[in-house]
Order: sequence, then structure tokens, then C-alpha cells
Amino acid sequence: MTQQMTQPLFSGVIPPVPTLFTAEGEFNETAQAILIEHLINSPVDGLFFLGSAGEFAHMSREMRLDVAAFCTRLVAGRKPVLIGIASCGTQETIEAGLHAQRFGADGVVVVNPWYNPLSESNLLQHFKRVAEALSIPVILYNFPALTGQSIPVQIIKTLAIDCPNIVGLKDTVDTLSHIRETLHAVKPVRPDFAVFAGYDEYLLGTLILGGDGCIPASANFAPQLTCGIRDAWHKQDYSRAVELQQSLSWIPPLYGLDLPFYNAVKYALQLTGLDISVHSLPPASPLTAEMKTEIENILQRAGVINKEGN
Repeated sequence: MTQQMTQPLFSGVIPPVPTLFTAEGEFNETAQAILIEHLINSPVDGLFFLGSAGEFAHMSREMRLDVAAFCTRLVAGRKPVLIGIASCGTQETIEAGLHAQRFGADGVVVVNPWYNPLSESNLLQHFKRVAEALSIPVILYNFPALTGQSIPVQIIKTLAIDCPNIVGLKDTVDTLSHIRETLHAVKPVRPDFAVFAGYDEYLLGTLILGGDGCIPASANFAPQLTCGIRDAWHKQDYSRAVELQQSLSWIPPLYGLDLPFYNAVKYALQLTGLDISVHSLPPASPLTAEMKTEIENILQRAGVINKEGN
């Protein structure tokens, strides 16, 4: 196997980008463009639209397709674009993937179907059918806290072997052990298969274990921490990487201040100086004054903003 073939197609730090709305619940193209340009000018390695932080679960199918098309067109190849295409059914997932493919996405991200538990055979066939229907790369998304079912490591390995265009995994599991097990199972047979942590606190640990990066919401508003860890790791400046990971460790409580966490991420972006509105689709509600104060405190503790704000 050549050196080129052993390198993952996607790696590093890729933010799951928030989707921005007006107070009336319409897609806010102006604000979204501001956010996209901000992220393109940041050191992140790609942009992931319609992930968990992208609020896809509260959108209509038509809105999801519109958001995917708008964001892909606006990025225009300046950074890799990943589009979340998850649906409960296989056919709708494929249709969303074909739409993303048609508009020029660099890859798609597929979380397993939720609500109905699937047998391992049906789960495997779901991912295979999606991959076989598309010609662009597919990244698996394991988030059992929200889907109710973890993707078994053996299924990930089988898909990596059988489906060349399944190129990676975002592993949003609150333990490094699943990431470790996946790396040990898959990397020997697919060195180019990328394994990303989903949670901020496992970024450095994933790199240490031989993983390829992280897809954390904090990369939207704290790239100096997430991308700083990436850079320090590659420079073998391990003390700096540890220091930055310790700073990043203050961030995760932000995601639990309100459920869903969409507005918390948007407000964090606003606090760092980005001129965007903070609105999300129902059933999400506006942040309280107490929530806003605590988000500001969290960003200060992490060193993302100072006492006077940005």
C-alpha cells in the first residue's frame, strides 16, 4: 500500500456548523454567510453542516435540502464540506445524499437510524445501501446517546473493508474505549479510515491513540484551543497540547446549560465577536439571562474571552 493510500481523506478539526435562523424561524442566509466566511478564515480543516449542532432534527426535509445547497455553494471548494444526511429511513437518507452529491459536497455524514432499534444485520445493510448509492465519501456517525443504539465495532470494521467510500467515523461516545477499540480493529485493515472524536475532551486522547482528529462544536467558537491542540500535537509540543486540552476541558458544561444546546453554541459565537443572531427552531427556547452569564463565565475560564468580552 502506498503512502498516499494510507492517509485519511479527512482529518484534523472540523466544526459541526450551527444553522442560523431569523426570529420568525426562517433560514437566515445573511447570518449563515457571515458564519461560513468566519470559519473559512479560521484554521479548521473543513465544515460539517447539518450535524447535531446544525439543528437538522428540527428542520423540515425541504429546509435541510436548502441549507445543504446554500452552504455548499457558498463554501465553493475553499474548504472540504461534509453534509449530514441522517434520516430514520434508508431511502430518504440516500435521497439526501444524492442531493448533497449533486451540489458538490466533499462527503456526507450518516448517523444510524433512530426510534426503531435495528438488528445488527439491518444496521449493516442500512449503511451499505447508502454507501453503494453514492459516489462520494461517507463518514459514519456513532452517537448512541441520541440514537439509542451504538454502532458495534465489528460492523464498523466490516463496512471499512467492504465499502471503499466509507472513509471514517465520528465517534460521539463518552469514553475513549470505543475509540480505542475502533482504532485497533479498523486501522490494521484500513489505515486510511479516519477516526474522529465527537466530544471535545477526547481530542488529545484520540490523537494519542492514533486517531485522526475531532469534530467538536467548540471548534466554531474556540478554534485557538481545538486547532491549537492539533498543531501542538503535530509539532510534538506535547506540553502545549496538554495545556490547551486542559483549557478546552472547561467547555463541555456549556452544552448542558440548555437542551438542546443550539443557542448556547450560537451565543458563544456571539460572545467571541461574531455579528450573528441567536435564534433556534422550536422546541428550542431563548436562553435565560442566567444561562448567558454562565456561558460567558465558561468562555472566560477556558481563556476564550477575557473579562471585558472578546
